[in-house]
Amino acid sequence: MITPWNSSVLGSCPAHHTPPAGARGITEVLENARRTLRRLEPEAAHLAVHAGAMLVDIRPAAQRAATGEIPGALIIERNVLEWRLDPRSDARLPFADRYDLPVIVFCQEGYTSSLAAAALQELGLHLATDLTGGFRAWRMAGLPAFPPANAPRLQPSYQPA
Repeated sequence: MITPWNSSVLGSCPAHHTPPAGARGITEVLENARRTLRRLEPEAAHLAVHAGAMLVDIRPAAQRAATGEIPGALIIERNVLEWRLDPRSDARLPFADRYDLPVIVFCQEGYTSSLAAAALQELGLHLATDLTGGFRAWRMAGLPAFPPANAPRLQPSYQPA
């Protein structure tokens, strides 16, 4: 019987854990991605948004609900980001029709967003970058943010007449 994890399907795996030739670890992949970016600290990103840059939240819905959101950020989850922002894509968003879009991508802590911004640069979006420290750093900087969806809401101290 052949199962999906049967070695006859996967091929033989060496007993040791030597990476294949040319393989890079995630630390190296991340460092290489960040070399192409002019990453922005939260305050600089906030100013850039006021100057016309687009802030793009790539976090999944569950993470946004659990931790909060940045008002005005465009939500494009990571799994469709390139298709929505590539000017050549049939699935692009209407405004994504040029290569000089000032896009600032963010995730929760600033790791996935670096890889995503580098991927956008590979598509030709040469102004794409990411938010250093992600949403967590934005919140810690005291910048505008909606609370988590499950957070208790403050009630007004007055009742309308």
